[in-house]
Amino acid sequence: MKLVIIIGDGAVGKMTVGQELAKITGLRLFHNHMSIEPIIDIFGEYNGDIVRKFRELVFTEFAKKDKYGLIFTYIWAFDSQSDWDYMEHLRDIFKDADIYYVELVAPQEIRLQRNTTENRLKHKPSKRNLEWSDKMIIESDLENRLVSNEGEIPYENYLRIDNSAISAEQAALLIKNRFEL
Repeated sequence: MKLVIIIGDGAVGKMTVGQELAKITGLRLFHNHMSIEPIIDIFGEYNGDIVRKFRELVFTEFAKKDKYGLIFTYIWAFDSQSDWDYMEHLRDIFKDADIYYVELVAPQEIRLQRNTTENRLKHKPSKRNLEWSDKMIIESDLENRLVSNEGEIPYENYLRIDNSAISAEQAALLIKNRFEL
């Protein structure tokens, strides 16, 4: 089994690249908002504890199956020990899988433009309040370090892509080729 974890700032294109990667590899996509949006729909607000439990259930059950693999998207705060611990926890769940880390990076100006794309708003209803969503991107950039430092990610299967000027399809092809997916 393979696990591809696509990380990066808000609106950098994690879900969109994940969608394209799923199309060309046969990996299944479990983007971050597939666990967030249903919880907001049911409870009327975000509840991190329930989101974590839902993800945990999906991961533990998927890891037991005889599937080719999974793509998961995540905003990793590199200055937060709990996010480092979460990555180790995922490694524990998928202990028998080949794990690949892809970090997407793009300047805030480009990410704010991407925040308004039809595909993003279709799959992430909670982002449709663009004033609030833009504010969250800006505040997240100020509150946490969401881009890794050179050499910081210690895992062997790591790829950093500046996807500022390339399409999601091109980024997905880079990932597929680099990791032979």
